[in-house]
Amino acid sequence: MNIGVPKEIKDQEFRVGLSPSSVKVLSDRGHRVVVQTEAGSGAGFTDADYQAAGATLTDSAEDAWNQALVVKVKEPLPAEYSLIQPGQLLFTYLHLAANRTLTESLIKSGAHAIAYETVEVNHQRPLLTPMSIIAGRLSVQFGAQYLERQRGGRGVLLGGVPGVRPGNVVILGGGVVGTEAARMAVGLGARVQIFDVNVERLGYLETLFGSRVELLYSSAPEIQSAVPTADLVIGAVLVPGRRPPILVSRDLVAQMRPGSVIVDVAVDQGGCIETLRPTSHSEPTYVEAGVLHYGVPNMPGAVPWTATQALNNSTLPYVIKLANEGLKALDSDASLAEGLNVTERKLIHPAVKEVFPDL
Repeated sequence: MNIGVPKEIKDQEFRVGLSPSSVKVLSDRGHRVVVQTEAGSGAGFTDADYQAAGATLTDSAEDAWNQALVVKVKEPLPAEYSLIQPGQLLFTYLHLAANRTLTESLIKSGAHAIAYETVEVNHQRPLLTPMSIIAGRLSVQFGAQYLERQRGGRGVLLGGVPGVRPGNVVILGGGVVGTEAARMAVGLGARVQIFDVNVERLGYLETLFGSRVELLYSSAPEIQSAVPTADLVIGAVLVPGRRPPILVSRDLVAQMRPGSVIVDVAVDQGGCIETLRPTSHSEPTYVEAGVLHYGVPNMPGAVPWTATQALNNSTLPYVIKLANEGLKALDSDASLAEGLNVTERKLIHPAVKEVFPDL
């Protein structure tokens, strides 16, 4: 099969759909991989690396898109909508619930759009997990930076020092993102609270963190009590295929101390903080009600060398199946079939259809 790897055009998105090592695996199996020049340069992979792996290089984004299977990292942007072709397999993150325009464009294109984030195995999302791990860890790393006074924060050191209390981190959601955020925050010495509605998950988190983390059932009164005194609030709520609920209202944000920081990792699905909107790596933060808001939807793009390889470790087996079998791969792989969001000019993923019932 002919496989295309275009260069990502989202602001400061340096990840790439296939690493040179993945290209070699595919090339050795007889597939032709067309890689746009400089597609991997931001992640530390040179054009020469891709040539050595067997790739065909092209200067043209159109050429990279003009293939039977296109493998990307982030969702197509408006400038790419016209490049999506009927019958084409598109394999990438999509997060359609937060983007009606993209959803409509994919339906109109006639492509078969398979979303990494909805591929499911035993109620787990293996293609979302590696980026969730990275985003969770980065959420605390970035949050700690923006708490610095020079970055506009309160001037709080999350770990504190002897004689001075540590910073307070509130994590909304105890899934992969929340767990990894807690690992980082605990490692820094912060006071950490995790809120989740799944009691079994809270019990599991107790086996990981013991008394180092306060584990609380997620209810409006508990959140309203915790958020105003938080130095750093991390949104880590995942509702697969849907927008997460708003857990922190505008009024509650206004009760936070000036210079506090909010990082919402769920922003690519719409976010769970009412005042938070998507930002970019170029302009990552803004201030509302005196609180710094960080809403970069492609956080792992900040560490593309690590993130690209972590993502490829999970996606490559599915790319091989799609390259070998085409759309028929979905008939033999139920987990991959769960990833299909749009096909034959129809929106078919049930969770996304609930968001856009008229499509």
